[in-house]
This record gives sequence, C-alpha cells and structure tokens, in this order.
Amino acid sequence: MTGDAKSVAMPHPLAPEERVRANLYALVARLYAAPADQAFLDSLASAAPLADDGSAPFPAAYNRLVDASRAMDPEAAEAEYTELFVGVGKAEVNLHGSHWRSGFMMDRPLAELRADLAALGISRQERSTLLEDHLAALAETMRLLIAGAPGRPPAPLAVQRRIFETHVAPWAFACCDAIVSSSLANYYRRAAEFTLTFLAIERDSFAMD
Repeated sequence: MTGDAKSVAMPHPLAPEERVRANLYALVARLYAAPADQAFLDSLASAAPLADDGSAPFPAAYNRLVDASRAMDPEAAEAEYTELFVGVGKAEVNLHGSHWRSGFMMDRPLAELRADLAALGISRQERSTLLEDHLAALAETMRLLIAGAPGRPPAPLAVQRRIFETHVAPWAFACCDAIVSSSLANYYRRAAEFTLTFLAIERDSFAMD
C-alpha cells in the first residue's frame, strides 16, 4: 500500500475533482498503512494549507493534520502507531473491517470483500502485509477505482459507490471515532479527524449521485 502527502501519478486523464479524490485516498492509505516516517511528515508539513472560512469542517481538519505533521517526529509517530494499532496481544483500535462488522478477524466481511474485489480483477499484492479489509488497503482500493492503473481504466462511479457503501462506510466512521476518543491518540487523532471529514464528503456525494 502506497501513498504520499503530495499528488500521486495518475495513469489516466482525470477531471480535477477526481484527481483530488484519488490523492486524498492515497493520503488516507499512507496514514494508516505504517507509522509516519520523516519523509512523509516532511512532505505533509510542506503542503499548502487550505482556505478555511469556518463554513466546512474539511479544510480545518486537513490544516490541523498539516500542522501536526510539522510538530511530530517519526520516533513519536512510530511509538503512537504501535500503541494504537498494533499493541501487545490486542490493539487499542483495530483497523480491520471484519473486526468492526462481525467482531472477528478474517471473518465473512473479509471473504465478501475478497469476492467483490476478485470480480473486479483486483487482488492483494504479494508484497503487501495488509489484509484487504484494513483501512489503508481499502483506501488504496478506492484510489485505484478512481484513478485506474496502467492497463486498467478508472471504475464507473456506480462501482466506486458500491465498494464504498458496502465495505467502507459500515465501519470506517466508527473506527475513526474510536481513534479520536482514545487517550493514546495524539498525531493519529488529527489523522482520524481528517479521515472522518473526508469520508463524510464521500458518503454525502455518493448519496447525491
């Protein structure tokens, strides 16, 4: 799973709003795939802030994440990520959809996701250590559906909506709420606040289409 605070290469021409969506999913994927390292923190810290007139939550949440990236160091980010999402025996916050939807890892929700992805010709990369229902993996899947890949065109909006409504929306909001509420969260509280506002925009946009 890859992503960057800056734009990622797009293999197909995209409308500006679709390019932004794909880049934001890439950012979500990188936030949760692994601890924030120095290169990632520097990249996000150097991003220009969004204009914020106080009328919408997304610019403020994004700007708080950028500010937090300027203040964070990679050692602290790694320690926080490990405490929150790895833990000793049990993570404080589990980032897998099956856990949230059925209470068990690698349960029916994961099998159903794998079946839907297989029907779309999408499979887990051999080098990936993340299960398909990990929040980072699903964000990367959404990015792929929006942007396409070499030899793979972007998926129709109906397909994007179906994957989001079936495999992301039922649990990702509760997961991010748990991160925000955790006493262990500092940098990742800002990451989760950003993720919540972005996913809310996606949810509301799909509902209007």
